Amino acid sequence: MSVIAGHECILIVDDEPTNLKLLDRMLRGQGYTDLVLVQDPREVLAQYRARGPDLILLDINMPHLDGYQVIEQLKALEDPLLPPIVVLTAQHSRDCLLRALACGARDFVGKPFDRNELLMRVRNLLDVHLAHRLLHGQRAALERMVHARTAELHYTRLQVVQRLGRAAEYRDEETGNHILRMSHTCTLLARQIGWGDAQCDLILNASPMHDIGKIGIPDAILLKPGKFEPHEWEVMRTHAAIGAELLDGDASDLMHMARDIALTHHEKWDGSGYPQGLTGEAIPMAGRIAALADVFDALTSARPYKNAWSVEAAVELITKNSGKHFDPALVGAFLGVLPKVEEIRGRYREGGAAA
Repeated sequence: MSVIAGHECILIVDDEPTNLKLLDRMLRGQGYTDLVLVQDPREVLAQYRARGPDLILLDINMPHLDGYQVIEQLKALEDPLLPPIVVLTAQHSRDCLLRALACGARDFVGKPFDRNELLMRVRNLLDVHLAHRLLHGQRAALERMVHARTAELHYTRLQVVQRLGRAAEYRDEETGNHILRMSHTCTLLARQIGWGDAQCDLILNASPMHDIGKIGIPDAILLKPGKFEPHEWEVMRTHAAIGAELLDGDASDLMHMARDIALTHHEKWDGSGYPQGLTGEAIPMAGRIAALADVFDALTSARPYKNAWSVEAAVELITKNSGKHFDPALVGAFLGVLPKVEEIRGRYREGGAAA
């Protein structure tokens, strides 16, 4: 483990010029050439930042700042690779040595210096610091590998989600632009109520899965142009549970939110929704957000069986259903960002380019 002396930087702090010269001569005699000599302890931090030493030899009794205070300043930097500190002291009392070790010193050398003792302590502590640096580098490399692998898994999940969303579109009258408008409106609402960037990114990518369960609905019902018969409506309602089942079994935050949205975006605040008849805050917030965004876009979009509503008419219906279909707090948030919702409608209008 030991490396050739001379490649390490040693910072020596002592207010006595004689001691500095003695230490400089002793260490250079062993091949250590990168030595930084500091007589004023107030200069230690600047020299530390400039040179990044591998070892610090530090006197305790100095004017302006004593060795204990210098150690505290160095510790306050919170450097994960803070080098070992060897205390140089003429005080041999037990209390003095224990205080130095408690402050963060790794070892001590008494004055007057014993040449062999000093050089052995210097060599041993430099070897320890080298091992520490190598371990820190390996840990950093492992963290980079884990981060890269996590990013790859996240990207793969996004690809699965996006492809499932496109598969659902092929079986329904809804377009890819509906999915874009709905998911971006969900993100806008989430941000308006205080969600952070990570959660907003999740709902942006999870909400396109809201109707994935329609894959399991027979074409005769799913594509029927007219009103459903009661038994057909019962079948149609099962798409929420089918979607949740399709998305179940993955512990990732993305798939967990996608499942929640697929299962609960048809629940209503007053408990009259489906499939579970949940009420109020028992409905996951992501499901409440998706419900409002989905209904608004469905109302303002043309379908083979209906004309598009005006924004004013859709907003009026949503406002009337605050506390019934929709979370009242979300309705307030929606009204607060309505101009931005309309920007989203313009950006991803029908007939325009889908992203």
